[in-house]
Amino acid sequence: MNLDPNPADVAGPRVATLAGGCFWCLEAVYDEMAGVASVTSGYMGGALERPGYEAVCGGDTGHAEVVRIEYDPTVTSYRDLLEVFFAIHDPTTPNRQGNDVGSQYRSAIFWHDAEQKAEAEGYIAELSQSGAFSAPIVTEVVPATTFWPAEDYHSDYFARHPQQPYCMFVVSPKVAKFRARFAERRKANG
Repeated sequence: MNLDPNPADVAGPRVATLAGGCFWCLEAVYDEMAGVASVTSGYMGGALERPGYEAVCGGDTGHAEVVRIEYDPTVTSYRDLLEVFFAIHDPTTPNRQGNDVGSQYRSAIFWHDAEQKAEAEGYIAELSQSGAFSAPIVTEVVPATTFWPAEDYHSDYFARHPQQPYCMFVVSPKVAKFRARFAERRKANG
């Protein structure tokens, strides 16, 4: 299933696709962000058609674990999404986030139009020039390809399994960081 974004000149929700380690982390954070209509975990960037979790985790398909975010640009901007993205994961470690190692955990921004590409490259340049990170940013900025939704059991994983050890020790701190740093960007019921 290829879920394409709306073109920039069409009213309605916009789409962003981001990879920053395990998709459970990104999904849990963006689910709480004001202006975000939906977050879908999935795979992008590889050659295999209809990849599954086991194949992607094997590291041989070329896919990254991603989230596809549908958002309302009248409430939150693409830049807002990027600011949260760079605050909740480490963009300086190639093919790794904490103990999650492999190309499927790489930091990547899959842009859907020239405006997103320019915004992502510009923001990375700002962060690099400001010295926000002690090491160079290795986040890929690449064109979006086919988005393959993850298996159903990945949807709302953190919300459904908050006591699972990975959720407690990896996902929960990222959600807490988002809540503390971006309190004004949380949904009213978040």
